[in-house]
Amino acid sequence: MSLDTTTAPQETAEGDNPAPAQETKAEESPQPKRGRAKGAAARKTRTIELTLTVTGTADGDWQAELKHGSTWVARGLAVSSAAVSRAAKELHTDLSTPIDEVINQAKEQQRAKVAQLEAELEQAKQALADLDS
Repeated sequence: MSLDTTTAPQETAEGDNPAPAQETKAEESPQPKRGRAKGAAARKTRTIELTLTVTGTADGDWQAELKHGSTWVARGLAVSSAAVSRAAKELHTDLSTPIDEVINQAKEQQRAKVAQLEAELEQAKQALADLDS
């Protein structure tokens, strides 16, 4: 007989009127319902993070590094200044203009260095010629 009294309240709570129990849950939890809202996009666009770092020196030595998230894909790859310039032009004008300015400054520095070395070479040749005579 005690078995019957234990099961009777459970059957009554579950089977009598399920609608008030659902209303109580809805009133207690102000959180929005799960699932997609009406009119929402079916899929969210997944973002991929790639970080390309290009570094250069005044001597015109350029290197590229690529990172995918926090993982290095490539490090210390030597690239030419012409390749850097072409890549920047392909990406956007706002990128290519300052990069080309840096490359042109490096070219001017190299031209000045070549002119200085040629002058030193001429002086050395002249000194050698003076020693021979």
